[in-house]
Amino acid sequence: MAEAGRCRFVLVVSFFVLVAAMPGFSQEGKSERLVRPEMLKHERGQLKILWENKFPISKSETLKHLFILGERIYGLSSRNYMVSLNRKTGDAILSFSGNLAPAGVPVTGFDLYKNGLFTIIGDKLVELNPKSIRNRMVRRLEFGPVCPAARNESYFYIAGADGRVHTLRSDNKLQVFEAAAPADSAITSIVADPNFAVFGTDAGDVISITPDRAKLLWKFKAGDAIVAPIVKAGNSLFVASKDTYVYKLNTEVGSNAVWKYRAGGIPDRGPRVTQDVVYQYVRSKGLTAISRKGGKAMWRLGEGRDLLAQWQAKAYVITNKGTLVVMDNNKAKRLYSISCPLVSRYAANTVDSKIYIADKSGLIACLEPVE
Repeated sequence: MAEAGRCRFVLVVSFFVLVAAMPGFSQEGKSERLVRPEMLKHERGQLKILWENKFPISKSETLKHLFILGERIYGLSSRNYMVSLNRKTGDAILSFSGNLAPAGVPVTGFDLYKNGLFTIIGDKLVELNPKSIRNRMVRRLEFGPVCPAARNESYFYIAGADGRVHTLRSDNKLQVFEAAAPADSAITSIVADPNFAVFGTDAGDVISITPDRAKLLWKFKAGDAIVAPIVKAGNSLFVASKDTYVYKLNTEVGSNAVWKYRAGGIPDRGPRVTQDVVYQYVRSKGLTAISRKGGKAMWRLGEGRDLLAQWQAKAYVITNKGTLVVMDNNKAKRLYSISCPLVSRYAANTVDSKIYIADKSGLIACLEPVE
């Protein structure tokens, strides 16, 4: 009955026009909203609301994760109920809404390869058809996966609790080889490419191997654990380490860093990388913008928590104080801020100017800068 109720709710949301689609809209057009349109106007810039919606989750659960993959935005609830929206229009993808896993089962990472989605659910590698959440392929793993999987055309790369990267063929999921870090140190992050697989460890190693066998291509050594995720952008890897540095490595010869930037504290997550800027969060220091080319600091926002989006030379940042701050990357200064105290969930967008914010109940809005 609960599942049927969810389906009816989603159908109602997708049927009405945008304004009527927001749950709670009265005929007078009033509703609870994350941010009011009049709050988005400032003499130094303006944001507009492209669409608003609500993930159909029950009152007994909260929106836990919000993330972007391709042309969709996904929401995962505290009870592992997943909903997919068209990120341009906000329309619900009715066939991709349902229970991804039983409540309490860990879901580790979620990624897109071509038209296929994959994730680790508990001790299983799960491939999902984006047309239907019920159309899935499952492979039980015997080695206890410890971080998100990576893949290329031919292989899946999955880190196990045994300190090894297990490489499985993408078609039949049979293991073809294993690779281990020095001293069998725990693996924290994996990146895959047609020409290599790279993994980081809690001992500070970044290791690149050939994609089809455990042949070493190069190894880089940081001073402490590598923080997930390692980010590949073009022919570069961007790596945050608990030795307080952010490193830029070359994918072909990564033994020596192209540059390193001292973040001033211990990062607990990897950087966000756009075409020209690397954004690194450190709990005690806030968010720092670093030149992607030269590795020099551009600005630091002490209350900054994460990047929401970048548009032209402006960075849109969510803060710990319940505000959306707009930073000028070229002039290294704060332009203006918008109060949004209800926002507690967001999706970091490094590919275009769309801003996705939400609250724990599932209210979501897509904003965009106005020229």
